[in-house]
Amino acid sequence: MPGRIRDEDVEAARQRTDIVKVVSGYLELKKAGADRMVGLCPFHPEKTP
Repeated sequence: MPGRIRDEDVEAARQRTDIVKVVSGYLELKKAGADRMVGLCPFHPEKTP
């Protein structure tokens, strides 16, 4: 399928990137458990994650 990102490329990016650090530069994130963070969707108005 042309244009599709390979699963191994996605996994490599996941291992090299701290997604919480990236996203928290744009959104306010809050802890929602021992290993989970949540935030509001930036694409539409909402009040709860």
